[in-house]
Amino acid sequence: MMAAKAGGRKFSFDLLNLNGPGDDDPSLNRSSTLPAVNCTEPGTPSKSKSGRRKRKNKSTNRQLTVPTTNGNGNTSQHDIGRCNLEPGCSQSDRIVEVGGECEGSSDGNRPWVPENLERNTSGRPESDIGSTADRFPVRNGSGAKHPSSSGWRAKSNGVVSRLETTDSLDWNRLTAEKSDMEKLPLKYLMGEIAGGNSLRMTTSVGNEKKRERVYNTMFHVPWRCELLIDVGFFVCLDSFLSLLTIMPARIFMTFWRFLCIRQFQRPSDTELSDFGCLIVLFCGVVVLEAIDISLIYHIIRGQGTIKLYVLYNVLEIFDKLCQSFGGDALQVLFNSAEGIAGCSKDDVNFELMRFILDQTIAVPIVLVHSFILLAQAITLSTCIVAHNNALLALLVSNNFAEIKSSVFKRFSKDNLHSLAYFDAVERFHISTFLSFVLAQYVLEAEGPWFSSFAFNAFLVIVCEMFIDVIKHSFLAKFNEIKPAAYSEFLEDLCKQTLNMELENERRNLTFVPIAPACVVIRVLSPLYAEHLPHGPLPWRLMWILFSTAITYIILLTVKMMVGLSLNLYATWYVERCQNKKNDLHLD
Repeated sequence: MMAAKAGGRKFSFDLLNLNGPGDDDPSLNRSSTLPAVNCTEPGTPSKSKSGRRKRKNKSTNRQLTVPTTNGNGNTSQHDIGRCNLEPGCSQSDRIVEVGGECEGSSDGNRPWVPENLERNTSGRPESDIGSTADRFPVRNGSGAKHPSSSGWRAKSNGVVSRLETTDSLDWNRLTAEKSDMEKLPLKYLMGEIAGGNSLRMTTSVGNEKKRERVYNTMFHVPWRCELLIDVGFFVCLDSFLSLLTIMPARIFMTFWRFLCIRQFQRPSDTELSDFGCLIVLFCGVVVLEAIDISLIYHIIRGQGTIKLYVLYNVLEIFDKLCQSFGGDALQVLFNSAEGIAGCSKDDVNFELMRFILDQTIAVPIVLVHSFILLAQAITLSTCIVAHNNALLALLVSNNFAEIKSSVFKRFSKDNLHSLAYFDAVERFHISTFLSFVLAQYVLEAEGPWFSSFAFNAFLVIVCEMFIDVIKHSFLAKFNEIKPAAYSEFLEDLCKQTLNMELENERRNLTFVPIAPACVVIRVLSPLYAEHLPHGPLPWRLMWILFSTAITYIILLTVKMMVGLSLNLYATWYVERCQNKKNDLHLD
């Protein structure tokens, strides 16, 4: 060590004690490798590469220390690593030995300190290590620390860490952040108050399309839907009255013609269809007459309110199934009648056998449907007669179950068309059930009963109308169906009433009045039997014929009124739709 100093050489720790303008420069490059340094003594020419290689091979193992001063002023030696003269030292443990003025120095009195003196081996970012002067804390001649070395300390393993200083704990900044956090709720509240619409996060500003949708849901769709269902109800009523009035008249005229001509002629398809419907109606009435209504009534009345609700829903589902399947069965029967009327003599036997087979299929379907409608009527009568609010519970549960099962599903325009027709048929069936309840009141009620019946019937009809309107309004809203679609449905129904051909036969209203007719005849027959006068058999037969004729005339009059009104309205509406084809919104 002393020999080296006597030779005029200076080590790197001697260079670090020098105060120069570049000691505090933080811009020194701190890469992990040491660049090549070309340092010579003053006045000595630079040596060649071969000379440097020889001097490197002759290097000896030396241990270099740095004198440091503790807090008491005592000087101690601090090991900073091996010198670069030891062949086994790694580059991160070497200290560059400088022996005079460097070629890169601009000042002759201040030696140049090579960059990248120490390799970052602590695993931290190089920005946390600092400059070369900061990594080696030294003292000047007066014993005070170098200004650039404050905040750093050296460890025995060569890793340098930063000391925490007062500057790193900015209490004013922390206090300001704390006060901002305390003011944050107040700022949030004032921002919400000054933000305008309080529902801006979950709703948006409406436009004309939104306004039109609201008006359609509240006004246009309910009006058009109720108009369509009401017209469908009267179409069903007209078909029902035709079955009880027009069909018997045609059959009577066919028999009268046969008696006048006294010669067999092949019947037409209309006559065969009437005979087929008469056979199905007769079988249905005979089977329902054999059923004991009192027994079914007491069985149903013994059930609880929940069971009544479940039973009514089950019967309603089977009613819709039988309505659809029964319509297909009657259409097949009418097709067989057309086949018999238009076939040749060789195919008559085949067509006749097919007609009989179709008749055999249609009879049990209508019988099952008639029994289901009768059971529904008895269930509704049980709820009306009961004094524990069973009717209200039945209506609420049944109607809201209907909304749940349909309103949140995806419906196309054709499906909505069919649903409106089903609602019209259901409205007519409910009227049939109320006629059954009225007949039961007439036969069995004691005291003033009409006001109670009128209130219950009004409640049932109003609830059914309200539920149908709600259901169709939201179905049209969720499926983005315009109110003009219901005008198109009504136009198709009017064309069907006028027997006009439609582009799509699926738009026809399918209604089978045979099963409701069987129920009504079964209900009204006890009324006539109750009021039948006592006396000899001819007198009773005359009374039966007279009451039947009076009933027929009344039904025929109602049929004419309903039929003429429907024809007039259908004609007016079809002409109106043709004149205002592009403006169906103004109904």
